[in-house]
Amino acid sequence: MSPQTTFLPGASFMRRHFSPPSLPAPFGRYHHAALAEGPQRLLVLSGQLGIRADGTIPEDVETQTQLILDAIDACLAEAGMERRHVLRLTTYLTEIDYRAAYMKVRDAWAPDPAPASTLLVVKALAQPACKVEIEAIAAG
Repeated sequence: MSPQTTFLPGASFMRRHFSPPSLPAPFGRYHHAALAEGPQRLLVLSGQLGIRADGTIPEDVETQTQLILDAIDACLAEAGMERRHVLRLTTYLTEIDYRAAYMKVRDAWAPDPAPASTLLVVKALAQPACKVEIEAIAAG
């Protein structure tokens, strides 16, 4: 989907939805990110999956997690933000046994102080080969 900027009547901010061109296209009718711009800026990211630019999905959790964090970095950059602006991560794993591999990559990526974080184990994700999905909220 192409970027869209809208002004909500009565709101004190502009809303911009976008999907960085470096990321795979969304799988449905949504954008990878929505940015509210006003006196303060709030960026809300859709759940990101570990999918390569060519559409392939790596088997291992570490590579999937790194691809996701790279996608989050791309969305942050598109919004003029950095990792230090991330307030919250919500992560979905399909197996609790993936936790250590995920945490190793996430902890190397996370700024200091680390953002608020929630980790959930779910039965499956929208793309069956994916083992990790991460949502993020940033402000700046």
